[in-house]
This record gives sequence, structure tokens and C-alpha cells, in this order.
Amino acid sequence: MDIFSQSSLLHSLAGAFVGLLVGMTGVGGGSLMTPLLILLFGIPPVTAVGTDLLYGSATKLCGTAVHSSGKRVAWPVVGLLASGSVPATMATLWAMKSLGLERHHGQGLVSMILGVILVLTAVSMVGRPYLLRFARAHARPVPSRLRLLLTVLTGLVLGSLVTLTSVGAGALGVTILMLLYPDLPPPRIIGTDIAHAVPLTLAAGMGHWLLGGVDWHLLLSLLMGSIPGVIIGSVLAARVPELVLRLTLAAALVVAGVRLV
Repeated sequence: MDIFSQSSLLHSLAGAFVGLLVGMTGVGGGSLMTPLLILLFGIPPVTAVGTDLLYGSATKLCGTAVHSSGKRVAWPVVGLLASGSVPATMATLWAMKSLGLERHHGQGLVSMILGVILVLTAVSMVGRPYLLRFARAHARPVPSRLRLLLTVLTGLVLGSLVTLTSVGAGALGVTILMLLYPDLPPPRIIGTDIAHAVPLTLAAGMGHWLLGGVDWHLLLSLLMGSIPGVIIGSVLAARVPELVLRLTLAAALVVAGVRLV
């Protein structure tokens, strides 16, 4: 087996590993795959982000189909989020091109931002239950217009973060939606977040492709491993303590984030 084939196999194994964890925990692949590509395989940060965005759009499209068939997607909320995130994605891609962040001198900045977002994602994973309990205990009715505005602003922030780092649409998005829409059950929150991630990651991923930041062979290798990994992880999800997984993943994200910063 030559080196090229060995690399493809290792990339597929990484895809299977991340798919397994995503299936068991529901944590977005970006927060796991992007630092893995950078730290383990030495993929340049911008290429890792761009490739992971298209990887995420493909996997989340399948997840959206499942959630939509079970009527677990609040499509009006998806539309509001996308009305903020897609324009923000376009603006962020334009800024990346104007500042030359897709070139070598921009790799360090992207890596640093990614590290900070990973740490924030870990904090979100650990603190979400406590934050939700506090918010519900002190909750006040939010005027509908204000909630609509905050939803669009949430999409705007997520659009910029995800375009730069491929991270944020999962753990951060779900946490914010739970605070904005406490009347929606968690399965609909998760389904809505996954559905919104499809246009966001697709638009951002295609933009990175136009900027030259996508490795198509790497993308195919990752998908070959992640699809069976997600299926197996979904089967094992009910057998693994959620708290243990959540804390373990949060610790791993902190370590990766600190190393990238």
C-alpha cells in the first residue's frame, strides 16, 4: 500500500471516529473534525475548515431529512436564522478574500479564532444544563418582534463564526435556540439547528472552494468513514452515559482549543 492509500485510509478512519461520536452525542462534526485535521494530519487551517464545511453539509442534509420526516424541524425559525447567516457568510468570505486570509499568512489567525471558539463550545457543552435552569427560573416573556430580531442576529453571528472556523452551528446554536425558544421541545431544537446548518455550511463550503480551500479527495475519504460511523454511533447512543460523553468531549475540545491558540 503506497503512502497516498495509507493517508486515505487514515482519513476514512478519522471520519468514522468523528461520525461515531456525532452519532452518540449529537455534537457537530466541525468541532471535532477540524481540529483533528489540523493537529493530527497537518492540514492547513483554511483547507481544513473549507473541507469540513462541505463534509458537514453532506452529513447534515441526511440528518435534516430524518428530522423533517419526524416533524422535528421548525422551518420558520430555520428561515429566520438563514436570513442572517447566509448574508453573513457572504460578507465573511468577501472579508477573507480581501484580507488574504486564505493564503499562508492568514492560517495563524484562523487557527487562533478556531481555538477560542472550541473553548467556548466546550464551555457551552458543560454549562448548558445550568444555564437553561437559570434562564427558566428567571424567564420573562420575550416580545415576538424582539425574538424574531434576536433569531436573525443569532444567524448572523453563527454565519460569521462557522465560515471562519466551521464550528458553532451545533453546540452554540442549540444553546442559543433553547434560550430563545423555551417552548420548543429539545428534539425540535436539535432538528431545527441541523436543518439551518445545511444552507449555512453549503454556502460557506462552496465559498471556500472558490477561494481554493477545499481538498476534494480528503472530503471523499472522510465521508466514506463517517457514514457508517454515524449509523453505529446512533445505535450505541442509548448505551453510553450522556454526561460522561459530554464532559469527555468538552475536555478534548479545551485541549485542542488551547493547542490551536
